[in-house]
Amino acid sequence: MTQPARAEAPADIADINLSTMKFWGRPLSERHEAFARLRRHQPVFFGEPDLGPIPTGPGFYALVRHADVVEASRTPHVFASEPSAVSIPDLPQEFNEFFGSMINLDDPRHARLRRIVSRGFTPRMLAKLEGDIQRQAEQIVDDLVRTGPCDFVTEVAARLPLVVICEMMGIPEDRRRMVFENSNTVLAGNDPEYLGNDVDTAVTRLLTAGAELADLLAELAAKRREKPTDDLTSALVNANIDGECLTDRELGSFFILLAVAGNETTRNAISHGLRLLTRNPDQRDLWWSDFEARAGTAVEEIIRYASPVVWMRRTVTRDHEMNGHLYRAGDKVVLYYASANRDETVFDDPDTFDITRSPNPHVGFGGPGPHFCLGAHLARREITVMFRELHRRAPSIRSTAEPQRLLSSFVNGIKSMPCDI
Repeated sequence: MTQPARAEAPADIADINLSTMKFWGRPLSERHEAFARLRRHQPVFFGEPDLGPIPTGPGFYALVRHADVVEASRTPHVFASEPSAVSIPDLPQEFNEFFGSMINLDDPRHARLRRIVSRGFTPRMLAKLEGDIQRQAEQIVDDLVRTGPCDFVTEVAARLPLVVICEMMGIPEDRRRMVFENSNTVLAGNDPEYLGNDVDTAVTRLLTAGAELADLLAELAAKRREKPTDDLTSALVNANIDGECLTDRELGSFFILLAVAGNETTRNAISHGLRLLTRNPDQRDLWWSDFEARAGTAVEEIIRYASPVVWMRRTVTRDHEMNGHLYRAGDKVVLYYASANRDETVFDDPDTFDITRSPNPHVGFGGPGPHFCLGAHLARREITVMFRELHRRAPSIRSTAEPQRLLSSFVNGIKSMPCDI
């Protein structure tokens, strides 16, 4: 059942190279067709992308089947998040200072940190946010109805999650633009609009963005230790579990994770949602005809179809056979959620957008296991509330041109997309 590691790719997939930005600049339909071909083979080995000053490692296996992604997610003792889950090359120490959050950790340290930060995502805390989410959505649609045609990403999709996260953390209003701009930089992938056209500029901008976000949280944490309020920052800086508290570095990296994961991914889901409803008017009519009854399955289908986070990395801790392939200790594997969510052995007509799809075992929030997205319920609530307000107040809203897409292998991002109501 086993096969040699690093076997050459068969001829029918020899044109696919997930390590090059040329591949990620191709249209989405071409990428999904390539993943469909990859799913017909054993895990394929790729070289690592050249990121200039970041050392290039030995390469990685692409896990593109739903079964492989789920099994790897469920067995973190074999498929570990350390040393990195968000970068295929191992990052130098100066990057880990800002981007080494709990997403890059394994138990027991991961479990300890997650217990602390999960205090911000309890049913009670989320219930407190309900009114804020509703008010913000109403204000956003008020502005949309008043101004008319606009860029949907900046004027609608990006505003709700940004405000909600900043309200959760207690970020002052005059610092929120900085949070928005720096989170764009952190998740810029290889897009020259945010990172410039050379490696040195890109590294400088990334590290500067991380430092500014971490400094903001350190400043706020000092205030909340002295004078706690009812925001998430106060809950985090004053939490004590088993005699341990979050350090300022842990607070900073968690905020970067929250600002990036909770802001960028939710905004992209909302943006993709409008594009999908525009391109599939029958599905929009079906949802609009009974919004509440179909909201749950519609939101899950948007997440599956869009897959805002394309992949996460794991590192194999021991020799291990999975679905007929032998992985060796030290091998890197990349879990391609975008491919698993189109696996034809799991989803009927996977390239069809169907808001009634049920069951829908997508991995858009990560696979099952300790790293399942902590903010999944919040993201679902924000997406639902935003589309409810659009359905109620701007039911004819539609995108009017192809979106401008982010050049990234990590995030299925939309930078801008015109809309009309």
